[in-house]
Amino acid sequence: MQDVTDLPFIRVAAHYGAPDYFFTEFFRVHAQSRPEKHILRSIVENKTGRPVFAQLIGEEIPHMVRTVKELLKYPIAGIDLNMGCPAPKIYKKNVGGGLLRDPAKIDELIGALRDAVPGLFTVKMRIGFDSTENYERVLGLINKHGVDLLSVHGRTVKEGYRSDVHYDHIAIAARTVRCPVLANGNVTSAAKAAAVLEETGAAGVMIGRHAIRNPWIFRQCRERLVERVAPNALSSSNNALEAKRSTPIFQPTLADAREYITRLYRETQTPDIPEKAHVAKMKKYLNFVGQSVDAEGKFLHDMRRAMTEAELFAVCDAHLLTEPAKLFATEPYPGIIARPNCETPVESCSLDTITA
Repeated sequence: MQDVTDLPFIRVAAHYGAPDYFFTEFFRVHAQSRPEKHILRSIVENKTGRPVFAQLIGEEIPHMVRTVKELLKYPIAGIDLNMGCPAPKIYKKNVGGGLLRDPAKIDELIGALRDAVPGLFTVKMRIGFDSTENYERVLGLINKHGVDLLSVHGRTVKEGYRSDVHYDHIAIAARTVRCPVLANGNVTSAAKAAAVLEETGAAGVMIGRHAIRNPWIFRQCRERLVERVAPNALSSSNNALEAKRSTPIFQPTLADAREYITRLYRETQTPDIPEKAHVAKMKKYLNFVGQSVDAEGKFLHDMRRAMTEAELFAVCDAHLLTEPAKLFATEPYPGIIARPNCETPVESCSLDTITA
């Protein structure tokens, strides 16, 4: 996630139960580009024990290949091509989700990257630009070029984050391509992950926005999916697996959410960022966290008006520590919008452009 999956957030996510692997923010590739130093930090300073894939966004094949060669010098798990970003300022440059309008270009680009990547090469995409007209043709190109893993967000680029997710189209990919498919889009909880896997036949799920709201979600998915996968394989003598199945899924409380906010604040704090700017950045993370605090959106209302560190944490204490044992909601409360500029028609889905 751009402006999210940086080194501090990776550290925080790993503390609460890391995913199987991370994808970096995307490296922007063009004639003058060099791999951004702050994104490289999430690779070279990664101490989580989880692999990190380097994500690229671009279309100019010589520069994409050049960037791959530069990134292969670092301890990456593989290279990932972004063909899904729905921000207009991205797709208008014919990169990200904009590539889905041009299957011939995709054929050329994926072929060149496959040749340049000796190890794992993965692709993330949406089901189309403004329709699914090219979808199955693009899936054919995934097979043609031997992509190792495909992540599919079940909306078109033009649908952004606002429509229902078309899980039936993710199921088409799971049946069509020869590599594993990850299902993406509104995977809000462990229960939703299990339901999406059942509906799509995908090999796994990719979780983005809801890991900001609920950093325990990867732990919860493991606890839920161990129970989901193995019930028919159990016997009375299989005590270890039986014990694992009987472990309840972890349910964080509002006090746990308060601790998470403190940890996130401290990890993202640097001496060169003024307090006001850091509070503003934190409020953009908290737009997501607030979806699970209260059904009326009172936390979000008060949090968005805080201007200083002291004011921000006073709001957190008032809303999270008055009833510290109350459960932090597993699913977002209905109608509580985390980022108005991405859930209504606007130009960007970067954290830096979210209205707090």
